[in-house]
Amino acid sequence: MKVAPGNTTFETGIQNETNASICINKDLNWKLTFVPVYILLISVLGIVLNAFVLMVFCLQKKSCTTPEIYLSNLAAADLLLAFFRIFWAIYILNEYNWTFGRAMCKVVHASILMNAYCSIYFVVLVSIDRYLALVHPLSYERIRSPFLAKRGCLLVWILGFIFCVPQLMYRDVTLHSCNTNYPNIPTHLTIATTTSVFGFIIPFFVISFCTLKIFKALKSKLEVGVNTRKTDQKAPTLVLTVLLAFLICWIPYHLVRIPSTLREVKILTGCNLFKILNICGQISAYFAMFNCVLNPILYIIVGKNFREKVKQKAVEKGRNGFIKRKPSNIRICENSVGVLQFVFVFFKSYKYFQMWVDMKRVKVLTLCVQHR
Repeated sequence: MKVAPGNTTFETGIQNETNASICINKDLNWKLTFVPVYILLISVLGIVLNAFVLMVFCLQKKSCTTPEIYLSNLAAADLLLAFFRIFWAIYILNEYNWTFGRAMCKVVHASILMNAYCSIYFVVLVSIDRYLALVHPLSYERIRSPFLAKRGCLLVWILGFIFCVPQLMYRDVTLHSCNTNYPNIPTHLTIATTTSVFGFIIPFFVISFCTLKIFKALKSKLEVGVNTRKTDQKAPTLVLTVLLAFLICWIPYHLVRIPSTLREVKILTGCNLFKILNICGQISAYFAMFNCVLNPILYIIVGKNFREKVKQKAVEKGRNGFIKRKPSNIRICENSVGVLQFVFVFFKSYKYFQMWVDMKRVKVLTLCVQHR
């Protein structure tokens, strides 16, 4: 059995294959059995849920609002993230033997990292949008326009691609494994620090700031006695739920990254530490994967407006399907009724026509008699 390379989908484990081979972890059965099944399950759920969300937004007749633009891009990022993880599940099933080639090694892992960044920052955009809508509803109304929302989403996609450039540069296939081979320790530390700062710390503080401000604004409204809408009252709960989901999914991963990075640059040593960090790194990375399944549930499926859109589409689809798929006996009855109605109208019209002719005939005879 081949020794599993330490670096996972999100770059959590040991980067040096030689050092990893010294501390052989004999308990790899759970990685080769449970982990692929878990990744495939999360991938399928993520693909189905996010594809369903995109389908609902694409089929709606009205143009998307600003929150819907953010949510549709979030669903697209999570959909791609779930799709590319399938390659990682196959990689583990092959006992960490990469069979898709050097180019796919770079593209797959760069795409995973890119969509992970984009997914996180679309969550940030949704939080900022709700903060502006509830705390500054009039001052920043122009900023919340769909035009600027599309530009903001485009900027997130561009930044996501920039963040994944190191994967395109340093990912490669070595000894049949797809690993990241940094040229030196400073480069490794710089990229790891950048990932933690821009991938977790900044989004965490932005979401926390928006949540606290929303709570504070609603509390002041209640104290003053201003009536708040039901949507305003439910918004803090939804934002808080999203924040908690973000923290639960990503805090373990970033906490493990710190000692893992120190172990990779040989500041921390020891086989026991390697085994612990390797297992914790795998678990935390796969736990962070679940966030792409939670996003459509927390942001969209739980939302009242989205449920109304789904019901509307279901009703329209049901009506169209009923009209198009009527049974043959119903169609025969309707045709028969139509024929009878036509015959009835024809004879009734003929009756009125005969009455009109008789009236004209009487008038003509009367005129003739008068002229005589």
